[in-house]
Amino acid sequence: MKKIFYLSSCSTCSRIISELGLKNRKFEFQDIKSEMITFDQLAEMKKLSGSYESLFSRTALKYRSLGLDKMELTEDDYKNYILKEYTFLKRPVIIIGSKIFIGNSKNTIAAVKTEL
Repeated sequence: MKKIFYLSSCSTCSRIISELGLKNRKFEFQDIKSEMITFDQLAEMKKLSGSYESLFSRTALKYRSLGLDKMELTEDDYKNYILKEYTFLKRPVIIIGSKIFIGNSKNTIAAVKTEL
């Protein structure tokens, strides 16, 4: 499977998709704002990454506004917040076969380039 979970309105996601040439590589694209992440999709991401926390974005604006930065969150909390609000998924999430790449750090993007 080759799939990317991204936000179409995110300039960083657009830049990464372009930089990696993903549109020319037969990837399945899922805009997480218009097509919500399902429980099964998130469970598969967790299986590949090892935790829901690794998929959770602490840079989301709602993270602080909801006071989550002052709470101790559990794996169930991370899962439920991601399922409830697309903004809590660290993006993009790129799945290539049995490997998952989470976020937009230079190291992550370099690892995707190597995998491609």
